[in-house]
Amino acid sequence: MGILNVTPDSFSDGGEFNNLSDAIAQAEKLVKSGADLLDIGGQSTRPGAEIIPLETELERVIPVIKELRKKLDIPISVDTTRAKVAQAAIAAGADLINDISGGTTDPDMFRVVANLGVPIIIMHSRGTPQTMQQLTEYGDLIGEIKAFLAARIHTAVSTGIERSHLIIDPGIGFAKNYDQNREILRHLEEFKNLETPLLVGPSRKSFIGHILNKTDPKERVWGTAAACCVAIAKGADIVRVHDVREMSDVCRVADAIYRH
Repeated sequence: MGILNVTPDSFSDGGEFNNLSDAIAQAEKLVKSGADLLDIGGQSTRPGAEIIPLETELERVIPVIKELRKKLDIPISVDTTRAKVAQAAIAAGADLINDISGGTTDPDMFRVVANLGVPIIIMHSRGTPQTMQQLTEYGDLIGEIKAFLAARIHTAVSTGIERSHLIIDPGIGFAKNYDQNREILRHLEEFKNLETPLLVGPSRKSFIGHILNKTDPKERVWGTAAACCVAIAKGADIVRVHDVREMSDVCRVADAIYRH
């Protein structure tokens, strides 16, 4: 999954693709580099990010989706926690929803997704971008994330979403600290018994910067590669990445070795 942030303030590429022509050019580059699907987001979810108005999010993502749908035959995901953005994005040509709150921010999200009949990625997090890094206390990290995801799966299915339309994400970097992010990657296989595809998003994250002593997220490409390789070995089905050209090769080799 190639990341396309059409925001001025995302943590590693904010402001680079937040006009229509630059966003389309980057999307085309990601596809040529090997992306199997694109994830388009108009709301930054970096720690401390301000929540933008609904109208601003719509203005950022809908024109990009409409234009990409004319140009590219590839699944498009919209990264949003708002049901109205999800609905508008699908109408514009998107194919699935990526909700970092697991459907908890907007109580209408699951109902709208059920009515639309599209897949949704359910991620584990706590709080908001402003508060999440103060919410990292867990008694049983893996158990609590699994319990949250299992409960959200149950609610989604009860609301009418097809179980085959669900994808889960343990939420690396979201309400997790350095040690916890590494623990999630070490124990990814434990999420497989939830019996849904598993997405992992380690790309350029701060825990990689901590290991490598690299403060610039763009210098974390090969650290990301190592994390992606571990994720695939441990059962990830989708990796969400910025550096698609490099990660495409990494993932193809890791797939051939670990996933047959």
